[in-house]
Amino acid sequence: MPTIEANGLITAYEVDGAGPPLVMLHGATGSGRDHFATLRPAVRRGFRVYLPDARGHAGTRWDPADGWTTADLVDDVIGFVDALDLPTFHLLGYSMGGMTALHVAARCPERIRTLVAISIGADREPRLRVGRVLMDPLRIERDDPDWARRLVARHDQVQGSGGWKRLLTAIVADIANQPLLTASELRAIDAPTMVVAGDRDPFVPVAQTDALARQVRDGRLLVLPGVGHDSLVDSPALLHAALDDFYRSTESIARDRAGEARATEVPG
Repeated sequence: MPTIEANGLITAYEVDGAGPPLVMLHGATGSGRDHFATLRPAVRRGFRVYLPDARGHAGTRWDPADGWTTADLVDDVIGFVDALDLPTFHLLGYSMGGMTALHVAARCPERIRTLVAISIGADREPRLRVGRVLMDPLRIERDDPDWARRLVARHDQVQGSGGWKRLLTAIVADIANQPLLTASELRAIDAPTMVVAGDRDPFVPVAQTDALARQVRDGRLLVLPGVGHDSLVDSPALLHAALDDFYRSTESIARDRAGEARATEVPG
C-alpha cells in the first residue's frame, strides 16, 4: 500500500482506476479498502479513485491521544489532495467520512466537483447516543467478539496493541464535541451533492438527511428502503445505479467547475 506525507502525517492509501479524481473517505473504525470493497469496482471504471485511511485507522499510524478531532480529519484530507496535486476533485464520504467530506466542502467549496454524503446528517443526535452504545469497547468485547477480532486485525498491527479501543473512544469523544456546520456553511457547498440515507438508520434519521439535501446549494436525496447504516453493502445495486445516474447527470457541471478552478490559478 502506498503512503504519502500530508499534514505532517504519513497517510496510507490505495488508488485504482482511471479518469477524473474521486477521493472516497471511509467511516469510523473502517478503512478505505474494507468499507468501499463493494463500491470501488463500480466507480473505478470512470474515475481515478483515491482511498486514504483516516488517522488512527488501518495503515495510517496515529495515536488518538496526540489529537483526534473532525478538524484534524479535515486538515488531513486537504493535505492529502494537496500532496497529490489535485486542485479539484470529486468527493465521497461515508458516515464519519461523510461528516469529514461536508466540512471539507464547506471550507473549500471551489475545489469540489461533486459531493456524495452517505449515512450522515448535520446533527449531533442521535449519532452520539447510538455511537456511545455501539462503539463501547467493553460492550464489543463482551457482546460482539467477532467484530472485536476484526477490529484487532484491521488496526492493531499498525496502531499497536489496543489501538482499536483507543480509536473508538476518541471517535465518540469527537462526536460529542465536534463543531456542527451552520446553515450558512452548508449553503456555501455549491457543488452538485447527493445525500444517501437508509430509511432504518439508527444513527441518522431520514428527516435529517432530507434537511441536509435541502440546505446545500444543489442537493438531491436518495433514500434506500429497508436499509440501516451500512448502506454501502445493504443495497449495492440501487446505490450503484443511483451514483452512476448522478455522476452522468452532473458530468458537464463537474467539468466546468474544474475548468473554472484552473482558470483562477495564479501562474508560477
